[in-house]
Amino acid sequence: MAFRKKSAKNPPVLSHEFILQNHADLVACVGMFFVLGLMFEGTAEASIVFITLQHSVPFPAAEERAPESKFLYYYGVRDLATVFFYMLVAIILHATIQEYVLDKINRRMQFPKPKQSRFNESGQFSAFYLVSCIWGTFILVSENCLSDPTLLWRAPPHNMMTFQMKFFYISQLAYWFHAFPELYFQRIKKQDVPRQLVYIGLHLFHIAGAYLLYLNHLGLVLLMMHYFVEFLSHICDLFYFSDDKYHKEFSLWAVVFVSGRFVTLIVSVVTVGFHLAGGQARNSDATAGNVNVLAAKIAVLSSSCTIQAYITWNLFNVQLQRWMEEDTTLQAPSVKKKRTKGRSSRKGTENGVATANRVDSPHKRKEKSS
Repeated sequence: MAFRKKSAKNPPVLSHEFILQNHADLVACVGMFFVLGLMFEGTAEASIVFITLQHSVPFPAAEERAPESKFLYYYGVRDLATVFFYMLVAIILHATIQEYVLDKINRRMQFPKPKQSRFNESGQFSAFYLVSCIWGTFILVSENCLSDPTLLWRAPPHNMMTFQMKFFYISQLAYWFHAFPELYFQRIKKQDVPRQLVYIGLHLFHIAGAYLLYLNHLGLVLLMMHYFVEFLSHICDLFYFSDDKYHKEFSLWAVVFVSGRFVTLIVSVVTVGFHLAGGQARNSDATAGNVNVLAAKIAVLSSSCTIQAYITWNLFNVQLQRWMEEDTTLQAPSVKKKRTKGRSSRKGTENGVATANRVDSPHKRKEKSS
């Protein structure tokens, strides 16, 4: 994510440079159309589809003391409109963090261009992972997932989800969908685009899979573990960019990274492989949201193992690149010293014989003058 420099001259309207510099304002104008639509009776129904959660069903409260009913949600086609609106919100928040936080740090620290894009990427992801971890942990505590782990493999009532659970998944999908246009807005280099596309696609695939298969609690637990490890890795990158001496002090995060992947694999295998395999349902139908079928179990386990293997392999590649960069930076000063030593030794020799100075001594000058 490159460091944006505002030129003194204003670019032409709707030009390439104009869109890159003002994309957040343009997206905010599009979002305001949906918000203003709530003010008019003719467009309120259409605007509500984009802004509020859809596909709600009133469900009687579990407690007898509470006579009122609560709303549970399922997924549907209209969720795409809600994801689109919150994708616009994510673009605006992304630009706000970039302009008012990361750009100011870049100007103060004066990073070189290769470090600017990596610093901006780590800064954006660390903010997102921190908010998601806090939000997801609050949901797990409020829905008693930590005190009752059986909710991970217990089927939700009537294939429904609560408001906060659905809003969390809608927000996650919106954030990762917004990463596609950000590749253009942030002027990502062409050689980095394939890596970013794979990274974004893997997150979208697994989040959407947990959302569509009603593996809400299991997907949330795995996401929290994944986001926490990613948050630590990006925080370590931020310290490393600020000062190279922190690289050795924070090298232990790799151990946490690998251990986090290992725990994620254990949780997914135990939950999906053993508890969902406890017995086939009488009416096993994957289209009805029942994941207790052989095809669904194989898909969930294979996808979980695949993403953990890919992320671990990516970690090894990044570490190898950094070690190679450190070796080149350490070898460069030593080569310069050898060259300077060679030049100084040559100055004191002539045809293999040491001489005090190339200039004639005063005694020799007198003999020549005589």
